[in-house]
Amino acid sequence: MLRITGLTHSYSGGHKALDGLDLTVPDGQLLSIVGPSGCGKSTLLRCIAGLIRPTGGALELDGAPVTGVPDDLAVVFQDYSRSLFPWLTVRDNVAMPLRRRGGSRAERRAAAEEALESVGLPDASRQYPWQLSGGMQQRVSIARALAYRPSLLLMDEPFGSVDAQTREDLEDLLLQVHRAAKMTILLVTHDIDESVYVGDRVVVLNRSPARVHADIPVALPAVRDQIETRGLPEFVRLRAEVGRLVRGGARIPGAAPATAAQRGGTSGAGEPEADNPPETGPG
Repeated sequence: MLRITGLTHSYSGGHKALDGLDLTVPDGQLLSIVGPSGCGKSTLLRCIAGLIRPTGGALELDGAPVTGVPDDLAVVFQDYSRSLFPWLTVRDNVAMPLRRRGGSRAERRAAAEEALESVGLPDASRQYPWQLSGGMQQRVSIARALAYRPSLLLMDEPFGSVDAQTREDLEDLLLQVHRAAKMTILLVTHDIDESVYVGDRVVVLNRSPARVHADIPVALPAVRDQIETRGLPEFVRLRAEVGRLVRGGARIPGAAPATAAQRGGTSGAGEPEADNPPETGPG
């Protein structure tokens, strides 16, 4: 379980990106995080990943405080072209993080081959990243995360740089991976439809400095389809509600908030800020 309490972060220039954010994510949940551009979504992920030391509050993963990069965590970034080593084969890129866990070279390569097969790239292991399309490169990034077998997977706009058809294919791959591996996944996205389509739950952040503005359960079938699911009345309702909230509106009357069981705990809420000053750091 991931538990975030009173998380605050200010950059050196004085800009506050996070302000007392509270959030609990139970094991095995796929949580979508949305909010206005520049509100602090990426800053939140980097704090969870131990890449940024927050200026206040507490982070706990499986009961242990996060004071550096957790051993049982993987991250998939938006810019796949910069996260893969162009001089290594696809298989060796996927196997690279496994060096932290030991094992023989043959064992690492076997795990990499298995991960590549799980993302639909069984024949790409001996190719190089620059020989693959953008969508295939992002599949390699996902395979690398899967090979590491993390308990928590963080994804920061992972499908933002691919075309619409490839994006839908990768969304379905994410759902497939989540069902098979049952890992906890936090997905930051600017795409409201995507947040609803893949999520078990959608958290909406308000304008910077970020707090949780709304916490919405997604009561859609576990097995989803790009055409049928997006045509369901509940999907259309959720998409409209999340869109209204991201744009600073109030909750739609009668809309049910996430229960304590769905949240895995209590989630703080804050009203949207009127102003959104430019950030001086990532977020």
